[in-house]
Amino acid sequence: MSDRILLGGMTFLARHGVHPHEKATEQRFEVDVELELDLQAASLADDLARTVDYGTVYRHCRAIVEGPSVDLLETLAERIATDLLGTWPIEAVTVRMRKPDVDLGGPVELVGVEITRRRA
Repeated sequence: MSDRILLGGMTFLARHGVHPHEKATEQRFEVDVELELDLQAASLADDLARTVDYGTVYRHCRAIVEGPSVDLLETLAERIATDLLGTWPIEAVTVRMRKPDVDLGGPVELVGVEITRRRA
């Protein structure tokens, strides 16, 4: 499938991480999602009902990232992928999670994970 909907650079404040200070203080989390689906019917009909509403995807991602605290970026990415695959008839989703302000004891631009999940 070559059609994709992209939402990139969504930024949320939340409290996730393994260490107690990460659970106590909000940090920035950045999220990108790529949804693979056939967009031809929507584009030919110019009909939002035949595609995925970007605003709703944003709200789903925000609710997960700003929701209950977890330890791992991997967990957040998996929850987002599972939610999006379960909500819309998309073929696959790629989720990129970044934690740009992480303190690893030395210079690092960011840490992150990327997962891709496909419909079974």
